[in-house]
Order: sequence, then structure tokens, then C-alpha cells
Amino acid sequence: MLELSDALSSTPANVSAELRQRLQQRFSTPQLVELGAAIAWENYRARSNRVFGFGSEGFYKESSAHAGD
Repeated sequence: MLELSDALSSTPANVSAELRQRLQQRFSTPQLVELGAAIAWENYRARSNRVFGFGSEGFYKESSAHAGD
């Protein structure tokens, strides 16, 4: 699902035929519609926040082990 999120959040959105096939083996069509809608909604909210200059609330703190990756 993270791969789907990355693909849908890209500009332009691009879900490969191979990814679509793997998802269809795991999820039903209604489930994929719901997943796609949820991902699209969160992507919309994130992009809208940038337009209005809303920043992070600071809930996520990167660990020193991953800093600079």
C-alpha cells in the first residue's frame, strides 16, 4: 500500500500495470476504490496545507539513526 501511496502522490500520478495487478490479487475492487480515495484525500490535504503555509505540528520527530538518509 505504501507503493500505491507513492505512485498516487507523484506528479503526475502513475500507477503501473504491474502494481495494479498485484493490488488486484490482494484487494477487491471496492477496497481499491476506498484505498485510492483515502490516499487521494490525504494527498489533497497535504498539498493544501502547503498552499496556505501550514507547517508541521511537531508530532513526528526523526530519530538520529535516520537523520540525513
